Amino acid sequence: MNPPKPISPFRLCSLLRLQNDPKLALQLFQNPNPDPKPFRYTHLSYDLIITKLGRAKMFHEMEQILSQLRRETRFSPKEIIFCNVISFYGRARLLDRAIQTFESIPEFRCQRSVKSLNSLLNALLNCKEFDKFDEILAGIDMFATPDVCTYNILIKALCENGSLGDARNVFDEMLRKRVCPSVVTFTTLISGLCANSRLAEAFRLKEDMVRVFNVKPNAFVYASLMKGLCGVNELSLAFELKEEMVKNKIRLDSGIYSTLIAALFKVGRKDEVFVILNEMTENGCKPDTVTYNAMISGFCNEKNFEAAYGVLEEMVEEGCKPDVISYNVIINALCKEGKWREANDLFEDMPRRGCSPDLRAYRIIFDGLCEGRQFNEAAFVLDEMLFKGYAPMSAGKAKFVEGLCQEGSLELLCKVLNSLVKRNIVDGDAWSLAVSKVCKKEELSNGSELVDILLKDFETAPIR
Repeated sequence: MNPPKPISPFRLCSLLRLQNDPKLALQLFQNPNPDPKPFRYTHLSYDLIITKLGRAKMFHEMEQILSQLRRETRFSPKEIIFCNVISFYGRARLLDRAIQTFESIPEFRCQRSVKSLNSLLNALLNCKEFDKFDEILAGIDMFATPDVCTYNILIKALCENGSLGDARNVFDEMLRKRVCPSVVTFTTLISGLCANSRLAEAFRLKEDMVRVFNVKPNAFVYASLMKGLCGVNELSLAFELKEEMVKNKIRLDSGIYSTLIAALFKVGRKDEVFVILNEMTENGCKPDTVTYNAMISGFCNEKNFEAAYGVLEEMVEEGCKPDVISYNVIINALCKEGKWREANDLFEDMPRRGCSPDLRAYRIIFDGLCEGRQFNEAAFVLDEMLFKGYAPMSAGKAKFVEGLCQEGSLELLCKVLNSLVKRNIVDGDAWSLAVSKVCKKEELSNGSELVDILLKDFETAPIR
């Protein structure tokens, strides 16, 4: 029997591309041939395996491959590999590793450029580490010249940090350095201005991008402007923008229509919502989860829960699965109206409907049940929360403890506090509140028992 034909470097790359399991891909990379002779890995094979491991968040294994790449002498790796690694760490919120990767690039005999700089700045942006921008940017002139992507990231970071004035200064610096702004530049600035209700400036910038810079507004620019107008109830101007989009042959997506639908509900013009829905259908734009959620929110604000439930059913019929936001909006509105049992029924029905409650859902129903003094049901929800690794807000815990003290529910209070202690999420306010209430004999006649339990658990529980 002939021995198997050795895998060539080219064949290894083909196999790595086809292998979807990152663990099997790693085994294949590490042992391509039974022959003990050293394998001649290519730059592409390193790129493929590092990308697969990074996407799978197998960072320990990825670092092992990078160490092997550092010892490679037949070629110098290209910068794109490190740009990808930095991006993987940024998405995983592992900023220190992203910075270490950036700083280690010269160790691989690879020259850093504006590409790796932009990858790192984008990682900082993803992690909301705005304070580190100046530190990273110091001394970049030695190896990189900021390009339009660099400035776009800086502008976005400043807008998200609420520093619109500084964002505009960065824009002015772009122009001084003859870096031509892109549609992304204008989209980011206009979005930031609209989010801060500076609509007049936003519209002036939209005019400048066409008149001065010959850059056409895209759907995101219009969406930001329309959302800003709807936020101040300027619906007529918002609809004018919609018509301008049609005139300029810019496709109206579900986000545009959903913004208008939410605004129409807000000003009490819900009858016009159905006109918008018909227009969506005529334009070949199918309502999505965002559209339906806007309708659910609108009906809930009108306290028309029957219509809100009707939208849920329509979503299912149209093949658009309700998401956790769909249910959270209704549950929250029911709790605000004192319909705690109905809210709890819908909450408990979520798994059967194919939607698992998230942290927000648990906190909504827990706070609602506490507000309605449905403490037994709230205790059941709390147990389920803790089992899933969730925790209520401090205000919710305080209201629960205070309610149990007022009700004189000593047994349930002890059970709840013990559960919080075991999971190390009890805080000093909850302890203080419980002890102060218990010590007032007119509220709990058997206060000494609870105080003993609290003091016993207090010795072993960390206070947060």
